[in-house]
Amino acid sequence: MNNEKFMRLAINKAKQGIKKGQTPFGACIVKNVNIISCTHNVVWKNNDITAHAEINAIRTACRKLKGIDLSECTIYSTCEPCPMCFTACHWAKIDKIIFGARIKDAQKFGFNECAISNKKMKQSGKSPIEIIGDFLREENISLFKLWFGQKNKKAY
Repeated sequence: MNNEKFMRLAINKAKQGIKKGQTPFGACIVKNVNIISCTHNVVWKNNDITAHAEINAIRTACRKLKGIDLSECTIYSTCEPCPMCFTACHWAKIDKIIFGARIKDAQKFGFNECAISNKKMKQSGKSPIEIIGDFLREENISLFKLWFGQKNKKAY
């Protein structure tokens, strides 16, 4: 599987979200090298605190696959999924999470994240999800910088 290609799709989707005034998060779900969904965060647009990129990607993938079992799927997330998103991945039976920036990176840019790592959630919940972190990390951190710059331009 071409992990770089799919992570860059999530990064590009996050950039699209930033241009639309959303926060810098993107997610892409792939099954057997086929892109099932690729979305960005729409929390502010929808006034929905649960409209994270991963949740939107899971909702879209479930509709597209006509079911809630996303076995054999990998989710590419520009940032380590929060506890809500990790749990949704677990419930959807996603096989693998590949993320870029860490929760701690998001906190440094002012995001109100619960500092519970995916590794800790996997261990505590005995989840079978495979986790690969820090994938293209610097490119994903650059999304926070881009967003922060856009946000500050609008303040003036």
